[in-house]
Amino acid sequence: MIPLTIRHRTTYRYRRPVSLGPHRLMLRPRESRDVRLISSAVTVTPAATVTWAQDVFGNAVATASFQAPSDRLVIDSVAELQLDAVAWPVFNIAASAICHPLSYSDDEWTDLGALTLQHYPDPAGRLRNWARGFVSGTPTDTLALLKDLSAGVPANIRYQSRDDEGTQSPIETLNRGWGSCRDFAVLFVEAARTLGFGARLVSGYLYDPGQDRIGSPDAGTTHAWGEIFVPGAGWITFDPTNNSVGSFNLIPVAVARDIHQAMPVAGSFIGMTDAFEDLVVEVQVTAQSDDRRPGRLD
Repeated sequence: MIPLTIRHRTTYRYRRPVSLGPHRLMLRPRESRDVRLISSAVTVTPAATVTWAQDVFGNAVATASFQAPSDRLVIDSVAELQLDAVAWPVFNIAASAICHPLSYSDDEWTDLGALTLQHYPDPAGRLRNWARGFVSGTPTDTLALLKDLSAGVPANIRYQSRDDEGTQSPIETLNRGWGSCRDFAVLFVEAARTLGFGARLVSGYLYDPGQDRIGSPDAGTTHAWGEIFVPGAGWITFDPTNNSVGSFNLIPVAVARDIHQAMPVAGSFIGMTDAFEDLVVEVQVTAQSDDRRPGRLD
């Protein structure tokens, strides 16, 4: 097990005091067989009433409600956990799913529901045709197909960090030929859906002690990737940004149908149109023996 500490600070500055609306916070890591959460704390300045709930996907969601105007908003999250994912996972795929097209059971189709449907327009079928280019034959090996599809994203799309909000549609990413990790994840997940897979987006953190991962200028950063549901194996993690399979260095915070549902911080304010000054996000993902140096938001 790798003991990690994640520090995530989001700071909004305003030129004059503004009235802060409720802010939705998704900062608490998801526990699983690979992630054991030891502690998690969120501190908000100015003072706020913080309530917790779970969304439809089982993610922990905090809502911060404010009483007094402020010219500064700071959201501090500190989580301690143990990461216990293997570097080279072996997947016990059911016989019905070894080859693509795979067969989901009636219950699986019902429960996967919207996770099997495309959510971005593709009127000319460009994304569908791009995804089908990775199908070597009928039938074809399911896991090999998904690995090829994930590898095909960085092979065709150049990584470029973006600090602006929002996510490109898959067609925009294909047209532009570049994107951030969240654009890579959306492209991969939507492409997998065109091939009949149930797929979901994941937002969380990348632990990169060797500082050799794409999208991580330091030992850790926020990150986005995808998961595909394969009968027998369950949800299999694919990080198209780094062309990797499995969650060895990934700490999930939220899973969602679409990436906008997994934003770490979302909220509003009431004030003059020029009141907003800047936004600074600092992320540290460190092991006990690591030097603690700030990362950046991807």
